[in-house]
Amino acid sequence: MKPDQPLPKPITEKSRGVLNRKAGETKFQLAKYEPSVDIGCFVEHYWTVRWDLRGQAPYQQETLPYPCIHIAVQQDQSGVFGVETGKFSRLLEGQGWVFGIKFRPGGFYPFVKTPVSAFTNKIVSLRETFGEDGAAFEASMLALRDEEEKVVLAEDFLLARMPVRDESAEQVNDIVEAIEAQPAITRVDDVVERFHLNKRTLQRLFSQYVGVTPKWVIMRYRLHEAAEKLAEGVPNGSPNWPRLAQELGYFDQAHFIKDFKTIVGKTPAEYVKHIS
Repeated sequence: MKPDQPLPKPITEKSRGVLNRKAGETKFQLAKYEPSVDIGCFVEHYWTVRWDLRGQAPYQQETLPYPCIHIAVQQDQSGVFGVETGKFSRLLEGQGWVFGIKFRPGGFYPFVKTPVSAFTNKIVSLRETFGEDGAAFEASMLALRDEEEKVVLAEDFLLARMPVRDESAEQVNDIVEAIEAQPAITRVDDVVERFHLNKRTLQRLFSQYVGVTPKWVIMRYRLHEAAEKLAEGVPNGSPNWPRLAQELGYFDQAHFIKDFKTIVGKTPAEYVKHIS
């Protein structure tokens, strides 16, 4: 780091989307850092995960997918990680670490000018995405041990490729943030009406900038709410499944259970039993 360069600022709020969070807290350490103001319109945060399971059984960590691209650097497993349409699983064993860059929903496209849907459900090497510069970035990152130095290296890499302002990317970010923050948005028509877009334009924007459909993003955030509510516990015993499904915008319980299992890998009842 340069002598006059400010230290990366840690983010202290809890991460969302981690399944079976309580078990995970005993297996790995997660830290997040804010991006600089210049990069913040494209990047949500930087993150690191460290674990030391030597002498212990491997641990399968599962997270719900976000509609975001990640760059992750880890020994022999680095790459650009597209949006996963199912849950994301990673086996942690031995001792290790991974450093990541979480882009905003529309934030990765301006760096590559390639429809983000081409990355969906894929891991693409840094060399393939950024050429020799990507391979050099990976090698430099793997050589570092200090987390703050890793953040600085990531910032420098992105600043050297700083895109021009992209109003469509900003619009996509606004739409996804609204879907996340407002549970009343349960249908694509709700987005169309709120942002005064036609469905075809909305679909095209999401294919180019997000990599998944608006319907998938809505479903993902509503099911994220369900997983969090179930993880927090039910005050009076068994959950009221019909009420929960209705609160999330589902007209019938069976459809809710099917979507929950598609994303989480378990039915809501199985998930409750698993985390308890």
